Amino acid sequence: MSTHRPTTALDDQRVPVRTTLAVAWASFVLLYLYVDFIAFYKPGVVDDILDGIVWQFDVTPAWAVTALALLAIPILMVVLSAILPARAGRITNLAAVAIQIPFAAFNAVGEIGTEWMPFYLLAIALEFFVLAVILRHAWTWPRT
Repeated sequence: MSTHRPTTALDDQRVPVRTTLAVAWASFVLLYLYVDFIAFYKPGVVDDILDGIVWQFDVTPAWAVTALALLAIPILMVVLSAILPARAGRITNLAAVAIQIPFAAFNAVGEIGTEWMPFYLLAIALEFFVLAVILRHAWTWPRT
């Protein structure tokens, strides 16, 4: 004989927008890392890096500074989303998304028509999905 237990609804607490944004940026950073990591398995990539070439760019101090500056944006957004005042946080998130969309698309331009194109299309789709989540939550930031 089984005992009937009443069903209760789960407590679905609202996640603060700052937390949602910080977690979304952390997810975006992880996507970045894994896409770049998996790309090392493409034939010739590691050899090119060892020869001082990344994506047809010579590896120079100027290239390294530029790459770090662009990659630092989503990394810093994890922290900035959590600590900036609401108005500054909203504007900063919207600006960061506007920068990241073309940057994400640029990363796949060189792969159009290659056998690696499906990998990069999936990567862009995933990155765009996370950026859309960030855009939506920043745009619709609750007002008092």
